[in-house]
Amino acid sequence: MATDPVLEPFQLKGLRLKNRIMSTAHAPSYVEDNKPTLRYRLYHEEKAKGGLALTMFGGSTTTAPDSPSAFGQINASTDAIIPYFQKLAEVVHRHDCAIMCQITHMGRRTCDDVADWLPTLAPSPVRERQHRSFPKVIEPHEIRRVIRGYAAGARRCMEGGLDGCEVIAWGHLIDQFLSPAINKRDDEYGGSLENRCRFALEVFGAIREAVGKDFIVGIRLTGDEHVPGGRDPAESEAIARILAESGLIDFFNVVGGTLGTDAQVAYTIPSMGRRSAPFLELAGRIKKATGLPVFQASRITDLATARWALEQGFVDMVGMTRAHIADPHIVAKLRRGEEHRIRPCVGMGYCIDRIYQGKDALCIHNAATGREATMPHVVPPTEGRRRKVVVVGGGVAGMEAARVAKLRGHEVVLLEATDRLGGQVNLAAKAPGREEVAGIAGWLAAELEILGVDVRLNTYAEADDVLALEPDVVIVATGGIPNTSFLEAGEDLVSSVWDVLGGYVEPTGSVLLYDDHGWHQGPSTAVALAKKGLEVEVVTPDRMVAFEVGATNFPNYLREFYRHGVKVTPDLELRSVRRDGNRLVATFWNEYNEETVERVADHVVVEHGTLPVDELYFALKEGSRNGGEIDVEGLVRGAPEEIVVNPEGRYLLYRVGDAVSSRNIHAAIYDSLRLCKGL
Repeated sequence: MATDPVLEPFQLKGLRLKNRIMSTAHAPSYVEDNKPTLRYRLYHEEKAKGGLALTMFGGSTTTAPDSPSAFGQINASTDAIIPYFQKLAEVVHRHDCAIMCQITHMGRRTCDDVADWLPTLAPSPVRERQHRSFPKVIEPHEIRRVIRGYAAGARRCMEGGLDGCEVIAWGHLIDQFLSPAINKRDDEYGGSLENRCRFALEVFGAIREAVGKDFIVGIRLTGDEHVPGGRDPAESEAIARILAESGLIDFFNVVGGTLGTDAQVAYTIPSMGRRSAPFLELAGRIKKATGLPVFQASRITDLATARWALEQGFVDMVGMTRAHIADPHIVAKLRRGEEHRIRPCVGMGYCIDRIYQGKDALCIHNAATGREATMPHVVPPTEGRRRKVVVVGGGVAGMEAARVAKLRGHEVVLLEATDRLGGQVNLAAKAPGREEVAGIAGWLAAELEILGVDVRLNTYAEADDVLALEPDVVIVATGGIPNTSFLEAGEDLVSSVWDVLGGYVEPTGSVLLYDDHGWHQGPSTAVALAKKGLEVEVVTPDRMVAFEVGATNFPNYLREFYRHGVKVTPDLELRSVRRDGNRLVATFWNEYNEETVERVADHVVVEHGTLPVDELYFALKEGSRNGGEIDVEGLVRGAPEEIVVNPEGRYLLYRVGDAVSSRNIHAAIYDSLRLCKGL
């Protein structure tokens, strides 16, 4: 343990960091009135308790009215933020963890129709399609005002008791000046490399005047824009040298790519299916070119990769941001010799994709993250009597129910009808690019084995089988089956994505895939079919394909669609399917022009969610004490009361996950955690 490179301390100017693991700045959208209140504090304190050395917060924290929040950022444009910084610093520091805030002016990377309805600013009138405003060309007097805002924001970080601040260039106003793809000016701020660096140097000069020489100040900078006409690695290194030689900054936090379009976001924030740590070499180049400390955080999801990055000299501090959303106790588990028990980040991007949809960041399989006020990361044992809990179904909902109930100290039996645990996750992992999703089921299964849960595979349970176990609590997690019942005719002629991914159906020729779900199931199956050389058309009643899939993922599906010639047709609702010789005819309804449309294909594959497998639940309902009822108000608060409608009943009965209704992995796991944490 003493020789583990991730546990070696690091001296950053006057700050001693106890190890080499950090969480980089992001905006989880936990703010209230654009301030980091209790939920925000608990989220960062949990990571501090978990042992990391540095937590950065406040991704894209704004420093000016014309840089308004577009995805739940902190507002540090007035001194009103200082007490909130002080409270956050206090709770993090008590765990020997350093804390810094990221500040910015977003320039064109925000909206003009929110907050104060001010025009966005940019060096030149080049639009960013992500946030869609047409920016105003920033004038000299506005440059001076914006620079004063940066300096005031840094001062507020210092007065707020933080250990430093990071200024984000990456895609934001500073980067927009640096980028030849965006900066088309012909004054002293445009043209040559030196001119394009002028704004950045003036910003950091003003910051230094405001905070002095001892306060830590760094920059998040891309090592390669990866866009036509943008900066390549060589020019990025030259910019880094200019910044380093100014003596105004203390560290670089290096990323790759930029953020102007959906495709660029998917490239620069890599998700499942992309290789680990794709931008470490860019970080290493800037470290070598400048000699300053370098941080990096792009899909470093495991300690093995972190060790390698340090041993190779690419970085001085390893950012494991999404990894800490999945498990905030990474370092603590490492120190306890439990590295094998770290809950893995599987790269689904659910956390970031939700932010781009205007929602709060949540982990796909750690339902406690962001809910620290009501949901435990470490489940405590019950103070009440020990019970016998029977869980029926070994998907993620059933496994989480069994895990949490066992941690509470109960005797747990899990009955699974098939020969392996995992349920629908096992199917999802068969789709190309989604293989890592299997890590969700793998971690849960390993935890059940470590905890000693009595898992019985190949056990199809009916009511008598459950009752023979004499349970005190029964949790039905029997999942769902593909829903094709919406069809007016031809239900027997269609296949489901389960059939395709499971290998039960092997389509040939042309395939029409109807997706009335919009999440990963449909597009991932379309990619799987197209990679086999089939002619694939995806039809959806939505106005776009993969409607529910977020910004870090749907560009990857579109890329594969274009590569493999997948045709996409929106706005058509499937009504029926009939046979015509050896082929199938699908009949659709267009709600907009109120016309019927037909398509002919060799196979029709349907994704329309699932219907609950609930026969067991209803067979057990009458004999239960609670009649299957749950205290919904208490459940929402995180402390449901036990309801008794039948005092003669022998057991409490609940159902979770898709056995209730068709939802996603996170919903299934959250069902089980909040139900079972109080058993």
